[in-house]
Amino acid sequence: MRALLLLPALLLASPATAADYALLGPRFAAGKQDDAVARAVIARARAALARRPGAIPKLHTEGTLPGKGIREISLKAKADQPIMLDLAMAWRLTGDRAFRDQAGRYLGDWARIYQPSFNPIDETGFDRMAMACDLVEADLPKDMRDRLDAFWRRMAVGYLDAMDAGPTHGVTNWQSHRVKLATMAAFRTADAKLIARARAAYREQVAANLRPDGSTFDFEERDALHYVTYDLEPLAMAALTAKVHGEDWYHWAAPSGASLPRSLDWLVPYAEGTKTHMEFVHSKIQFDRDRAGAGQEEYAPHLWKPGAALDLYRVASLLDPRYAGLSEALAAQSKRGPEAWANLFAAMR
Repeated sequence: MRALLLLPALLLASPATAADYALLGPRFAAGKQDDAVARAVIARARAALARRPGAIPKLHTEGTLPGKGIREISLKAKADQPIMLDLAMAWRLTGDRAFRDQAGRYLGDWARIYQPSFNPIDETGFDRMAMACDLVEADLPKDMRDRLDAFWRRMAVGYLDAMDAGPTHGVTNWQSHRVKLATMAAFRTADAKLIARARAAYREQVAANLRPDGSTFDFEERDALHYVTYDLEPLAMAALTAKVHGEDWYHWAAPSGASLPRSLDWLVPYAEGTKTHMEFVHSKIQFDRDRAGAGQEEYAPHLWKPGAALDLYRVASLLDPRYAGLSEALAAQSKRGPEAWANLFAAMR
């Protein structure tokens, strides 16, 4: 991580220059790097140079069991999202146009073919596509930039309108993922009105989903820390997106006292391993039992593993230095190796 850790100043832009990107600033990761994380990213990107994008008009995995509907083809297509980020990161790291051109093919195909469903569970992985755009869009032809800008505006407006309409699962983790996608898309458009709407949506979800004691609505309903991280990580991503554009959403607290820092603190003893929790034992949701019965063991009762909080506290450490030690401890315990997603955030600090 040594080389990538030299980059925090490149990430943070002043509000005056913070436009047209979601999270990764105009020069993030620019220049050739040779540490383990960069090498892993570049190797994965090189392996994807001959792979064709798998964009499809619709993704749907939410609420499905293995072998049902278009679940498997959707999972295969979703693999494009981390590939896009790898290709775009490799372009910034090396300056090799082959990575830029392949990233452009992926981004262009998805922006042209995919029709947003505004189902946030199906589409939560589009945060990777947004970050890939951050890294490569300025180097793409104008017609493709225009297509991508239109795509992100459609994404922002669609999710914000859905939240205003009071959609299904409007208090659950679904809404946290809507907030993340709307926030990242809104900042990509640099539209002040859309950003203001995203800010209001973030506050409404903090007030509705997070509890004054730090627990979450989903923990009450699902009896699973899996869903606590699934609540908090997208909210942390939204707060981080705002932070790099000069806004402090992280410290905002609802009148009840609920806040993102309080919920992150509530989870810390579990992430440190000083407290344990058996997952899904008292879930109120039948679908959790259906998934366990279909062989998805992660939804059957089991002891929660602290490593599941790694990505959350990687992001949280960029919002609050109090979590840096926990983030590093979880990374040291992780068996994932130089994996781009968590370590990308470590590079920002």
